[in-house]
Amino acid sequence: MAQKPGIPKGTRDFSPEEVAKRQYIIGIMRSNFEKFGYQPIETPSFENSDTLMGKYGEEGDRLIFKILNSGDYLAKADEGHLSNRDSLRLTSSISEKALRYDLTVPFARYVVQHQNDIQFPFKRYQIQPVWRADRPQKGRFREFFQCDADVVGSTSLWQEVELVQLYDSVFADLGLDGATIKINNRKILSGIAETIGAKDKLIDFTVALDKLDKIGEEGVRNEMLGKGISAEAISKVQPLFSFSGDVEEKLGKLAELLSTSEEGRKGIAELRFICDKVKALGLKGATLDLDVTLARGLNYYTGAIFEVVAPKVAMGSIGGGGRYDDLTGIFGLKDISGVGISFGLDRIYLVLEELGLFPETVTSAPNALFFNLGESEALFAMQAITTLRNDGIRVEMYPDKAKMDKQFKYAEKRNITYVVTVGEQELIDGNYSVKNLVSGQKTTIGIAGLKELLSDNF
Repeated sequence: MAQKPGIPKGTRDFSPEEVAKRQYIIGIMRSNFEKFGYQPIETPSFENSDTLMGKYGEEGDRLIFKILNSGDYLAKADEGHLSNRDSLRLTSSISEKALRYDLTVPFARYVVQHQNDIQFPFKRYQIQPVWRADRPQKGRFREFFQCDADVVGSTSLWQEVELVQLYDSVFADLGLDGATIKINNRKILSGIAETIGAKDKLIDFTVALDKLDKIGEEGVRNEMLGKGISAEAISKVQPLFSFSGDVEEKLGKLAELLSTSEEGRKGIAELRFICDKVKALGLKGATLDLDVTLARGLNYYTGAIFEVVAPKVAMGSIGGGGRYDDLTGIFGLKDISGVGISFGLDRIYLVLEELGLFPETVTSAPNALFFNLGESEALFAMQAITTLRNDGIRVEMYPDKAKMDKQFKYAEKRNITYVVTVGEQELIDGNYSVKNLVSGQKTTIGIAGLKELLSDNF
């Protein structure tokens, strides 16, 4: 007996219905990306190992899927590393390529490699899968899609303003009103660390602060103490634990707290510009809020930081991003500033599902199924099907001459609304008998009426 097949842990199969819903989300993203002037690019699913390795830190390197060299990959393996079972050093001699870990580093490589062909500022979007050798768990997969939009070659803060609008536009088109776009700035966090005398503990400080909503004030305090941040320093940052008010009020409090920090004041000025312009322009349904505990990978970002949370659903962030001043510097092209955001496709899918926001018309099923009742009837049906398909209407015919009951069950399981039958009388009259499987209503109409019916209802 053959062994039942399976798929690797952390990967998924998607049903036709799930794919249709995912394509619905991606379609809205793509439409908005292009409406805002972003151009699509694609990069290979795998890169040279030296392109990826060392760009994500030690933990990230560990999670990169390595690809064994073709042929006898052990032929060039270092004998010493092999005999010592030193897998870390051995890997470089048996694997020269790796699956991409994210879309950002490949994008940086793309910009450097094609810099003479790119018109800066360069606005790109990319919707492709990435792979991480992570431990699979709920909401975390080894293969998943990233949906990114970035601008490189401009330091203008109008780009941040536009990215807030882009988030707002996408979620408005998805019917997800009430999303909160959180914003902060790396310079503000650096200024806070400097003000409280913990500049050398910046990463430890912000990593702990970022956990405020998860472990609470006492948990943050204990983690900071454990990282060597003094109790006196923590007391100075105490106001951040209960920061309240609207954006303008929070900016005012920050201005007082960071009055002695030049970098902190720069961060406040940048945030004030972004928030003032967004307020003047208005948003369709989202809310912009200043969150001073937002950190999002401080080793990477250098300016504004974004994170989006959905309304009414405990789902974590459904988007995030920020400003980076030297993205391409890792490949030798210095001083190319950029800013970008990402949409969490899988989490957005779950939010729309939980809130019932997918339109009923989001389906891969045809509008109608034509029954197959014989060769002459099938030919007459196919003539209508060809006409309808030429007009962009999704229809199909049951391939085999089978009992009516079997064809009805097929239509019901496919969630097809209309079934069309052609019998002897329909052949004589040149008409089609149509039944709505939802309402049970029956009618007999010609090709023009059939075209109108199937167009109006879908």
